[in-house]
Parts: sequence; C-alpha cells; structure tokens
Amino acid sequence: MPPRIPLQRTYNHIALARSGYATVTASATTPAPPLAQQTQAASPIRRHPANQPPSYKPPEFRKSQLHRQYTSLLRSSPLVLLFQHNNLRATEWAGVRRELHRALHAVDVELGLAGDEGTGTGLADSARIQVLQAGLLGSALRVVEFWDPAGAAAETVHPTDPRTSSSAPVALDEQPTHGLSRAAHDAAKARRSRLELEVLLSGPVAALAFPAVSPQHLKAALCTLAPHAPDFPAPRRRVNPDYHDPSVISGVSKLMLLGARVEGSVFDQAGTRWVGGIPGGLEGLRGQLVAMLQGFGAQVTTALEGATRSVYFTLEGRKMQMEDEGKPKEDAAPATEEAK
Repeated sequence: MPPRIPLQRTYNHIALARSGYATVTASATTPAPPLAQQTQAASPIRRHPANQPPSYKPPEFRKSQLHRQYTSLLRSSPLVLLFQHNNLRATEWAGVRRELHRALHAVDVELGLAGDEGTGTGLADSARIQVLQAGLLGSALRVVEFWDPAGAAAETVHPTDPRTSSSAPVALDEQPTHGLSRAAHDAAKARRSRLELEVLLSGPVAALAFPAVSPQHLKAALCTLAPHAPDFPAPRRRVNPDYHDPSVISGVSKLMLLGARVEGSVFDQAGTRWVGGIPGGLEGLRGQLVAMLQGFGAQVTTALEGATRSVYFTLEGRKMQMEDEGKPKEDAAPATEEAK
C-alpha cells in the first residue's frame, strides 16, 4: 500500500512559497525613497522617555522630589520668611495656620475696601507656612542662585551639528534643563562661596512663602507669628479672642524668626521688620522714591545755579575793577597839561 502524502503540509509549503514570491515582488516594485530622505540625518535615539528626563539623582527618591519642590518654591516666591520651630504639635500647627490665614484675609479685605488692586491683594489663599528640611533647602538654594536653566538650554548642541564629535553623547537627552540634572549639580557644586542664607539653615526650619511682595501682608504675618511691641503688636483679646487660645500661644512661643529672603536679597530680623513697617506698602515706597529723586534733582539744580551765579558775580566784579583802574589814568592826563 503506497504511503499517504500529507496534503496539508504540501499546501502549507505552497502557501509559504507564494507569500515569499509576493513579498519579493512587492519589494521589487516598491519605489526607492528620494535622495533627500536618504541623506537626511536620522533623528537622535532617546535613551529616556520624553516625560521623564534623566537626572543626576534618582527621581523616585523622596529627597529628589523635595529638592524639586524647594527649587520651585524659591523661584516662584519673591518673599520667604524663615522660622525655627521647636517641636510644635499638630494642634498647635493647626491653630497657628488658622490665625495666620485669618490675619492675611483681613489684610485682603482692607486693601479691597481701599481700592488697592495691586499685586498685594488675594494673597491669603496663596501664602502658606510649611516645614522644610534645612539641608535640601540649602542645596536647592545653591541651584537657584548659581544655575540658569535658560543659559543651559542655549548651550545645548544638536547631535547633527558639525561641532559635535562622533563620540559625543546625544545632546537632547544628556543635557536636560531641570533642577535634578548633572549640569545643575555641577554648577551648584563648582561655587565654593557660601550664601548668606545658609547661615540661617540650621536645625528645624519652617518657611512662609508669598507669591508677591506685600509689606501689609508681611506686617500681619509678623504680628501673628513673631509679635514685637510696639511696632508689631499681637492681636488683642477683645479683637481676636481665638488668638489667645493656649494651643496658639504655645505654638507662637515655639516659633523664632530667623530672617527673610526678599527679591533675592537676605534680611535679618531688623531688616525684615523694616520691610514690614514700610508705610503705605509698595505704593508708599514708590512715593518715597519719587520724592527722593525730586529732591535730588532740586539739589542738583541748586548746585548748578549756584556755580553759575558765582562765575557771573566774579566776572562782573572783575569788570568793575578794571573800569575803576582805568578811570584815574584818564583824569591825571589833563592835570599834567595844566601844570605845564
């Protein structure tokens, strides 16, 4: 009996042969890509996802996320108050935050009634006090002060640029512009100079950040968190009895004002209270500046006029002196002729 032929396997071989023939035919009939597309440089291969750029520190660590948070806080807050807190309990923190929000909200209402719609309005909901880690805050401060993301982005060289060597890494992926990159770490580490604010970053630190500089809100915060009579008195019991709650008083007594960072400048306690004590806020400060410039202009005008008048009087005096010296000579000539 002859062996049976597996027809299905034969059909499979025939189908594979036909498909291969079709593939060869299709590839043969497909036109070649244009010359411009062949000579165009291939796009750089990304070694990391676009939504997760590489970083010097692992981004999954809590310290890395806190570092990014502190960097954003320093860059977006032109006014930051620093306090040292000593073992405040949760109830004390809740009372302090409640009274602080109430004081800042009262300033917003007062400015709204006065018709002041400047940058100092509506800060009660944006300002908040939080506990920070002093070491990470110092590192974030050095990144903010010594590293410019815009400059780092401008120095990035495309991999197809002739200046880039063949062994250079991919510039789009290896030179990120965020605060956790190696470029930011190297820029902060290269500066050995110590910042003024780093002297205050020792021990438990809490920060009160404002999105805008407002002396009125600063004064209200100082009266609530660091009262100092007579310029920054604490709220009276009749006006605000909740402030004199034992938990709030205990929490305020455990807070100590260290200093402030205002528009990139560091102020001690006296300087911070000076900023909070500016009469009229920023408008009053602008008025003082205008008055000072006007007074300076008047002084310059007076000095120039005085010098001009002095020169004029000197020349006039010299002219009169010369005229007086010439008169006796003219009178002496006729007298000599008469004597002859």
